[in-house]
Amino acid sequence: MADTTDTKSSNQMWGGRFASGPDAIMEEINASIGFDKKLFAQDIRGSIAHATMLAHQGIISAEDKDKIVHGLNTILSEIESGNFEFSRRLEDIHMNIEARLATLIGPAAGRLHTARSRNDQVALDFRLWVKEELEKTEKMLTGLIAAFLDRAEEHADSVMPGFTHLQTAQPVTFGHHCMAYVEMFGRDRSRVRHAIEHLDESPIGAAALAGTGYPIDRHMTAKALGFREPTRNSIDTVSDRDFAIEFLSIAAITGMHLSRLAEEIVIWSTPQFGFVRLSDAFSTGSSIMPQKKNPDAAELVRAKTGRINGSLVALLTIMKGLPLAYSKDMQEDKEQVFDAAESLELAIAAMTGMVRDMTVNTARMKAAAGSGFSTATDLADWLVREAGLPFRDAHHVTGRAVALAEGKGCDLAELPLADLQAIHASITDKVYDVLTVEASVASRKSFGGTAPSEVRRQIAFWRARN
Repeated sequence: MADTTDTKSSNQMWGGRFASGPDAIMEEINASIGFDKKLFAQDIRGSIAHATMLAHQGIISAEDKDKIVHGLNTILSEIESGNFEFSRRLEDIHMNIEARLATLIGPAAGRLHTARSRNDQVALDFRLWVKEELEKTEKMLTGLIAAFLDRAEEHADSVMPGFTHLQTAQPVTFGHHCMAYVEMFGRDRSRVRHAIEHLDESPIGAAALAGTGYPIDRHMTAKALGFREPTRNSIDTVSDRDFAIEFLSIAAITGMHLSRLAEEIVIWSTPQFGFVRLSDAFSTGSSIMPQKKNPDAAELVRAKTGRINGSLVALLTIMKGLPLAYSKDMQEDKEQVFDAAESLELAIAAMTGMVRDMTVNTARMKAAAGSGFSTATDLADWLVREAGLPFRDAHHVTGRAVALAEGKGCDLAELPLADLQAIHASITDKVYDVLTVEASVASRKSFGGTAPSEVRRQIAFWRARN
């Protein structure tokens, strides 16, 4: 689509109030067509619904409505085919479409703007766009959750180290670890659904800020545009951007979850960990070191979160000092949302691809699961259950056993029984049954625990709701 320069000295769309057009600086700061042309489909859809309602209410003639609808559909085809010329002199998508409509159908085009303002028009277009983007995000998150459910089912029994402070803590299963991300992205999807419910009100008909004296039917346009109902306060309607801020908040939280996962993939794919391997589809090489295989896709997902966070802070800052109702500052909302939406879509798509693509080294994970005396808690629990020790005493006894094993350079399960009994006489050879990583994970059958049976229970729960 080519931008054209209008050679007229005045902007006719502003009407008779302005004798001369803006100078170059004003034109540059005022124009939004460079980014809000993304709203063309929503603008045309809203205008068709508005014109149809106006005719139904007898405010415009059926003949003019038909001309308007035909002209708008023609413009839609022109834009979609790349044959529409956008003009910066016409400021925004609304004026570009209205000017082209006047060229196509003549004076009837001037009736389209009856009983509406650019204030409620842009609120409608933007709200429709954000609603569609949220619906797209919901589907993408469902796909990401499905990818994790498949990997969790595949690895419900695969033992790996669980970490706190990035230090080996207790053995878990890789399936259980995958299900942690299912929970995270499930919450994100829930927030998306709530956001759709919050914004599901139609702003068209609020006009500039006070409503209109024309006998419009806002419930008719709301229904035609797929909204639950119209908004209930015209001042709030044109000054509200909560729906955009909520979208950015969800994007930031989701991005944070994606970034945490990306960080783990980066760590896990190092030779030092070797837990997973990404294929060439999600990796790059080095320009100087031929042995390198870099997890660039994961690193870029991690970086996208910074852009999304910046967009959220930007829009919060734009809105924080605005009096009611509409202010031109709000024109700066769209670029933030558009950029964040693009970043979020790409990040979710990339992560879904990586989760399905990565090869899991279960042998390496299992070997690492037993490091760092990860079954120490199992020894303490055994002392509580079998020897009747209070947990704090059992904790102390276990600490002495860990110190002894560390001094001997062996694992807890490799300590001779005599050494363990020297620490506490109640220890028997049955303690060795709980000192393997397999026994450790199998014992944790509490609801939401890492036992394979419990992991499979949670997988079944999520499959039923996904």
